[in-house]
Amino acid sequence: MRYISLTISFGLLGACVPQQADLQLEFMNNLSSLCGKAFAGKVISEDPQDADWVKETLIMHVRDCSDTEIKIPLHVGENRSRTWVISHLHNGLELKHDHRHEDGTPDDVTMYGGLTADFGTAKSQAFPVDDFSKSLFREEGLTASVENTWKISINPGTSFTYALSRPNRDFRAEFDLTKPIDIPPPVWGSE
Repeated sequence: MRYISLTISFGLLGACVPQQADLQLEFMNNLSSLCGKAFAGKVISEDPQDADWVKETLIMHVRDCSDTEIKIPLHVGENRSRTWVISHLHNGLELKHDHRHEDGTPDDVTMYGGLTADFGTAKSQAFPVDDFSKSLFREEGLTASVENTWKISINPGTSFTYALSRPNRDFRAEFDLTKPIDIPPPVWGSE
C-alpha cells in the first residue's frame, strides 16, 4: 500500500514539474513577442543613487531573439554600453549584463548576473547573483553587489520592468509597451 501511495505522489509531482518549467518558456515567449521593437522607459524608483539615470531617456530594444537567448540593448541617454542577455538553460533562466566601451571592447565589469532559483511565473522571473558575479564584484571592489537580485517582469501589451534589489538598494525602471518607438542605433560594438 505504501508503494502505491509513493507512486501516486511521485506521479503527481512529475506532472507538476513540466507545468512549472513551462512558466519559464512562457516568460521567454512573452519577451520574444517584443522582438524587433523598441520602447521608452524611465526610472520609477526613488533612490537618490539613481539621480543621473532619472534625468535620462531610457530605451530598451528587444533586438536578437532565438529559441534559447534574447538580447535587449539598454540605452541610457546617449550611452549605448549595456545589453541584457536572457538565456534559457537546462537548469533555468540566466540573466547576464554585457557592458561595452564605445569602441566595443568589454568593460572590466561585464557578463555579471544570475540564474533563477525557482520557476517564477510567465510574467516575472528573479535572478539571484551567481558565483561568477560575486567573484567579479569582489575583484572590482563592488562588494555591496554580492547580494544583488535582479527581477524582470512583463505585463504583455502594457509594461516591462527591470529591477535590482539588495540591502539598502532598490532600483526599478519601467518601459511602456503600449507605444513602440523608432529603433535606436545599435549597442556599442555591434555596428
